[in-house]
Amino acid sequence: MNTSTPAPAPLAAATLDAAVAALRAGKPVGMPTETVYGLAADARNPEAVARIFALKGRPLDHPVIVHLPAGAALHDYASEVPAFAEALAKTFWPGPLTLILRRQPWVSDAITGGQDTVGLRMPAHPVAQQLLVAFGGGLAAPSANRFGHISPTTATHVRDEFGSDLPIVLDGGPCAIGIESTIVDCSGARPRLLRPGMLSVDAIERVVGQLDGDTQLAPRASGMLEKHYAPRAPLRLVSRAELERAELERGDREHGELARTPHARVIALGSMPAGCSGVVLPDDPDRYARGLYEALRALDHGGDAPILLESPPRTPSWLAIHDRLGRAAAGSGEH
Repeated sequence: MNTSTPAPAPLAAATLDAAVAALRAGKPVGMPTETVYGLAADARNPEAVARIFALKGRPLDHPVIVHLPAGAALHDYASEVPAFAEALAKTFWPGPLTLILRRQPWVSDAITGGQDTVGLRMPAHPVAQQLLVAFGGGLAAPSANRFGHISPTTATHVRDEFGSDLPIVLDGGPCAIGIESTIVDCSGARPRLLRPGMLSVDAIERVVGQLDGDTQLAPRASGMLEKHYAPRAPLRLVSRAELERAELERGDREHGELARTPHARVIALGSMPAGCSGVVLPDDPDRYARGLYEALRALDHGGDAPILLESPPRTPSWLAIHDRLGRAAAGSGEH
């Protein structure tokens, strides 16, 4: 389990050239970002975007986020950019924030899921920016995993998902944040939170004031389905007491465990008592998020043995983690 994220080396010229050539030919490329790895395609090429939908097995009405190179203008993709959206972009870009805006007429339904809005983000990962600048335009990039499965936070995760179906996967090291971006809808009169991320509500409200809490008529956005980010094995959220009781009562039944500790300690698979494997993540939301998807992948053996996960605290700093775990539990065991 990675608990640190050293800065990745720049891409070699030949690697970068090959990735750009593939994108210009309409082929998908695995791309690192600071949140999770993305499955990137030319945002101006509907056929290329259709290929990432087919590769993921993603529903066609589920919108994707367009990733922008540094210096790109919101008006390239957005027809209306309210002042609060400009303020958010100026404050938090490049970074783990996606803005939903009214789209320009040319933006394809393949990007928006048939809606009149588009999701835009400027990633902070240096390899992502190196690719975006060299390509010279926006890249549609949902997470680089089969639809509904656990998001990838290393290049190895992406290769495990797609194998030879995705020949080019750029390795930017482990993701520094580890869960998907915060999504703020800026298509209405007031901004509203659609998906929590590790960029907190407090930080956003310090820039734009109180967010609109009414999301009833909000546009669809990435990662908002009830079932998402899910392991193939059944996942149950339990209390610390339930986790300890399950271990005592385990007998010969197999299960995986994911618990929290104040220290960044990892219990390797196989070091737990026979028939049980476990991972311990730090009792700190930033470091927990960084290791969460890797931990779930390590515990997900694809069978009937459940994963028992100690539920984190119900505090604002854990909001995004609870969002991901709730959706992962709802969708688990269905693959």
